[in-house]
Amino acid sequence: MPEFRTGLIALIGRPNVGKSTLINALVGQKVSITSRKAQTTRHRVRGVLTRSDAQYVFVDTPGLQWERRSLLSDRMNAAASKLIGAVDVLGLVIDARGWRDEDEHIVRLLPPPPSPVTDGSSHVVLIVNKIDQMRDRNQLLPLIEASRDRYPFTDIVPVSAERGEQLQELLAVFRAQLPPGEPLFESDQLTDRSVRFIATELIREKAIRLLGDEIPYGLAVTIDQWTESDGRAVIGATIWVDRESHRGIVVGAGGSKLKQIGRLARLDIEQLLEKPLHLDLWVKLSARWRDDPAQMARLGYGLQE
Repeated sequence: MPEFRTGLIALIGRPNVGKSTLINALVGQKVSITSRKAQTTRHRVRGVLTRSDAQYVFVDTPGLQWERRSLLSDRMNAAASKLIGAVDVLGLVIDARGWRDEDEHIVRLLPPPPSPVTDGSSHVVLIVNKIDQMRDRNQLLPLIEASRDRYPFTDIVPVSAERGEQLQELLAVFRAQLPPGEPLFESDQLTDRSVRFIATELIREKAIRLLGDEIPYGLAVTIDQWTESDGRAVIGATIWVDRESHRGIVVGAGGSKLKQIGRLARLDIEQLLEKPLHLDLWVKLSARWRDDPAQMARLGYGLQE
């Protein structure tokens, strides 16, 4: 039997490169919400994959970005940056369509490559995601070669998280860098987050996907009621906005948008709970909460762990 290996693998990168989609694909179940909008991921979420020879503990981090500045975004950047030196393997995710200035900024945050002098530094694997969106895959090799000049990556792996391409190859690369050790989680555990947390995030995901580009940055969701029986669950939740003008947009004409958010969220949460769900949603104002520590704490963002 091969030696069992286990450890933490953090995926870092700018917003919208597909970190959450990649973790969900690797774990085989949705543990982190996704959308096409930046800052969808706000919390550190761990996804766990256990195999006979290894346990991979993937850490999804907020996308590192410096454009839409707020206390919330600064704390998310700090949390992601702090994680860079505290894991066994780093996976820097970029878009297969090429390097951007934000990617270069993140490279400057990477630790020195492991050596006898820098023993304990994380191995860094470059993950070139979204290869399915390349118009010409002949451009992949030049991109890989150009990437070698930016940092001494342990390996470079092109993947498509959306289509599941090259994921087994990526796992093999990760396993080779993990230290020997006992599992950190039970073999059937897929995430370190509670069902309540995941339900909250699923509601926020549906709202983000159905609303415009600006509103999602000011959205937060809290659970106000949660009751369960053997055959049914009842959840009451509030969607918070940071501008009064956004409340009507979230509700929609005759409540249509809120009903659509609730219907889509209910379907996903019912799958999560494996039982019918009655979901009530409200929309309330919490002005400028992203720059107010007290309001951030009340909405679940007090400490960006």
